[in-house]
Amino acid sequence: MKQLRAFLYVQHLLGIGHLARASRIAAALADDGFDVTVVTGGAPVAGFPGPGVKSVILPPVTSGDEGFSELVDLQGKSIDDDFKKSRSQMLLQAFRDCRPDIVIIEAFPFGRRQMRFELLPLIEAIDATSPRPLLATSVRDILQERVKPGRNEETVDLINRHFDLVMVHGDPAFATIDRTFPLAGTIKAEITYTGLVAAPPPPAASERFDVLVSVGGGAAGKVLVSSTIAAARHASNGWKWCLITGPNLPKDEFDAIARDATPGLSIFRFREDFASLLTGARLSVSQAGYNTVCDVLRAGCRSLLVPFAAGGETEQTVRALMLGELGLATVLTENDLTPEGLARAIEQALAAPTPSAHRLDLEGARHSAQILRERYRTWCLKTRPGFGKAHDQTDQGS
Repeated sequence: MKQLRAFLYVQHLLGIGHLARASRIAAALADDGFDVTVVTGGAPVAGFPGPGVKSVILPPVTSGDEGFSELVDLQGKSIDDDFKKSRSQMLLQAFRDCRPDIVIIEAFPFGRRQMRFELLPLIEAIDATSPRPLLATSVRDILQERVKPGRNEETVDLINRHFDLVMVHGDPAFATIDRTFPLAGTIKAEITYTGLVAAPPPPAASERFDVLVSVGGGAAGKVLVSSTIAAARHASNGWKWCLITGPNLPKDEFDAIARDATPGLSIFRFREDFASLLTGARLSVSQAGYNTVCDVLRAGCRSLLVPFAAGGETEQTVRALMLGELGLATVLTENDLTPEGLARAIEQALAAPTPSAHRLDLEGARHSAQILRERYRTWCLKTRPGFGKAHDQTDQGS
């Protein structure tokens, strides 16, 4: 059987959520027998995209602010047209070298519009290739709702003109894409749900904490850090606390809070065994990003979610409130995030019953590989005369 070649593009700008999800999908594709090339364009992150795949690293860019209004290099300098042209040429060369059967673009055109300077030329190259590869967009189940007028129409137009498949990484029993993308019904390409892309079940926890706080990047993360330190200092119940600040907190700030930590509060920048720690925690306190929520759902622990909402962001709030409605989390808004508010919310969450077992599909990575293999065959049967006979002959000779 012919080994299918997959070309996966992912651009992370602030956090690593997009990169983590895409890396899990890439690993599942490799496990399913695909020859996988992953193109990344953000700041390097140790361990990603992971073993078993080919990696192409474009000159890194990141966001100059939380509003994603400006692209800068790792030194904070705005990127210019020459930089963009060089990246675009590198991406096109990687595509030509791979000669993929399937191209997967993470987020675009639903998001990552900042990268049009290289993605639109890539799409043009895909359309001009013979035989043309199948083109899929890979998107999470809940999208940012507050977009500029006409933006959703542009997204649908790009999908209808160029894309063959929309892979939504969610369980339709929880959220369907039309909840946050109102024009989903006008998309002509097939929309398929893969399940949530969660990491595999982790080993048992090596340490146990009553309250395990994990913090995303940005201003809201800093408020959660300071509120946690104050709440732990004034707690009189003997709880064992753990605070994971994340790598985005500047080292001098981390060192200052570590020196000021109260007994009973362990502070770390990062824990590789975070998913395992969740399995032994009485309560997880976190923002409501896609990957963290997947880890919490996998662990099955109590969860207090403080969704990131700065700059008009809606995605995490929608996810947190939906989980709250299912009884799988309690929610504390950023407006109520004070040391006192956090302490009260933690007490209430710990007093609540342990969440009942949920039935949400967490095998989205494995299902993504299966879906792409199946859809590629059916797509070729429709678009390439004689494909079935030639494919069967290739199978018999392999």
